[in-house]
Formats: sequence, C-alpha cells, structure tokens
Amino acid sequence: MRLHIADHPLIAHKLTVLRDRDTHSATFRQLVDELVTLLAYEATRHVSTTEIAINTPVAPTVGKRISEPRPIVVPVLRAGLGMLEGMTRLLPTAEVGFLGMKRDEKTLEVETYANRLPEDLAGRQCFVLDPMLATGHTMVAATKYLFDRGAKDVTCVCLLAAPEGLKVLEEFVGDRADVTVVVASVDERLNEKSYIVPGLGDAGDRLYGIVD
Repeated sequence: MRLHIADHPLIAHKLTVLRDRDTHSATFRQLVDELVTLLAYEATRHVSTTEIAINTPVAPTVGKRISEPRPIVVPVLRAGLGMLEGMTRLLPTAEVGFLGMKRDEKTLEVETYANRLPEDLAGRQCFVLDPMLATGHTMVAATKYLFDRGAKDVTCVCLLAAPEGLKVLEEFVGDRADVTVVVASVDERLNEKSYIVPGLGDAGDRLYGIVD
C-alpha cells in the first residue's frame, strides 16, 4: 500500500479553514469540493491512458485519452457524497458507484446498508471517496467490496487519516491489490471516541447537519 500526502500551500490553507469549528456548513461544503479537486489531481496521476491519433488545426499528432474500461468513482455515503463533484470535475468520464455504510457508535463495527456497483470490476481503476480514514474499518469494508468484484487497482481519497486507520488498512490489503491512499494530512491519533485528533469533527454532520 502506498501513502501520498498532498503537500501544497493551497491544500494546507483550505484544510485549516475546514478544521476551524466556526466555519459554517456552506463554506465547509465549498472548501471540501475545492480541496477534493486538488487531491484528485494527485490521485489521478497514474490513471490509465491510451494513445489516439488526432488532427489539430495545424497537423496530425498523437495524443492520449482515458483508457477503457472507464475508471469508477465510489463515494461512501453519506459524507463521501460531498466529495463527488470535486472528483468528477477532474475526471468527468468516470462512472459513479455508491456504497452506503455507517458505523455503530458502540461496537465501532461497519454496517453496509446500500450498494450500487457493477458486479465485475476487473481491469477497472477504482477511486473510493471518504473524508475521514479514522479506525480504518469503513475503508476496509469498502475496499473488500471492490476486491470481491475483481478490483485490483484502488485509490482511496480522504481529507484526513489517522495512523491507526492507515495501519489497519495496510494490514488488510497485504498483497491482494494495488492500493494507494491520497490524503491532505495524516493527523496525530484517534481519541477514546475514535475521532481523529486534531481532526475536523464529524465530516458528515459538518457537511449536511446532524441526523439522529
């Protein structure tokens, strides 16, 4: 498993505003969208392309286009939905699948309540979107869904990660597939409630409000 921390002044600035507890939801949503577009640039650095012959207004040449089968972007609901537009803005030809997952706050186990993915993902580059890689359990469950459908090339795009979650994901992945994690920051640790410290709070609640 590879880890890429996107070290850029604009990313650092936007992440600082996201962390601020006084940042309102509307601003938070806009900044997530902008930040994900910057992360997507790094996440798609090795997207597969094929050569294609074209004619410019001046002369024939050979360019590149995104290969078939098209990449698939998989936001983990609900918080990952806030990252979707920022990702597809940079990768508009990608298909979109969905995984609905939630964590039991007492057991910390992940429950999958919805999925919309092709049955066969062999040969597809998959991009999983989830703002927080905390305990790692949700990302493990999401990547397992992809692996079970034949995926071998998975990139996880997250705003923040905790060292504990990265370790859990790395241990799960092993040599099963080619997995990359792209984040804006790896924070210090998890607290007793499994929140990332210093983190930015509950990304879903800050994007969409609190739902009982």
